[in-house]
Amino acid sequence: MEEVRVVAVELGSRLRHLTGVAVAVVALVLMQPRAALAADDPGVPVPPNQLITDTGEGEVSAADRDFATKVRLAGLWEMPAGQMAQEKSDDPRIQQIGKDIAAQHTVLDQLVRAAAKKLDIDLPNKPNADQQGWLGEMRAAQGKEFDQIFVDRLRAAHGKIFPAIATIRASTRNDTIRKLAQRTNQFVATHLTLLESSNLVDFNELPTAPPPTTAPAKTDTVLSANQSAVSDQSSKVTTPVVAVVVVAAFGVAFLITRKMWPKQPRRRRRYY
Repeated sequence: MEEVRVVAVELGSRLRHLTGVAVAVVALVLMQPRAALAADDPGVPVPPNQLITDTGEGEVSAADRDFATKVRLAGLWEMPAGQMAQEKSDDPRIQQIGKDIAAQHTVLDQLVRAAAKKLDIDLPNKPNADQQGWLGEMRAAQGKEFDQIFVDRLRAAHGKIFPAIATIRASTRNDTIRKLAQRTNQFVATHLTLLESSNLVDFNELPTAPPPTTAPAKTDTVLSANQSAVSDQSSKVTTPVVAVVVVAAFGVAFLITRKMWPKQPRRRRRYY
């Protein structure tokens, strides 16, 4: 009787161990898709500006010249606006945003003036009437009122020039303007993020994007359908594979258990 009790305790211990192993295998199988997804995340790429030439070659269109003018005008009012943020705001976050935007526009202004010199483009030397009006609003405001005006005006201005940059980057024939557009895009995207980090942007008040005017191309529709089919097929394949692995894990555990099961000694027949 004592021998039977010892065997039962030992068997229970081995079963608990093997069950733990099986559960661990199942958990690893189920977690694998998430782990693979995290490992494949490439992060946010930085455009390789050094791959774009800057020789001034290529036709300079009226749109290219207008773009350079807009970049110059942006710096002419946003540099003093950033300086005012450092002096008039009581919020350290707004002060830092103003400092960063002013410093970055100083660099961007150097880039656009160098491009304009190479391409013989005349640039303005003072902000336009609208920009001077925005600066006037900021000069007349203090504290939280200044913070709101500063963020609202700069966020709206960056939102307007953002799509214009994309149009020039995609269509210009001139390599110097192409490089300027790419660099400007990086500056403007950074400024949008900085301004939004103030938590003062009311996204419900931003302009609504116009509805699409053309139907998607047939090739795009077919590609989307194919991608959807591949995704569905992938999900259909993944579930059976996981199920098979789970069953196999428990099967292996069972076989090992059978191997480890202590054999009961044969009872001898007694002949009388």
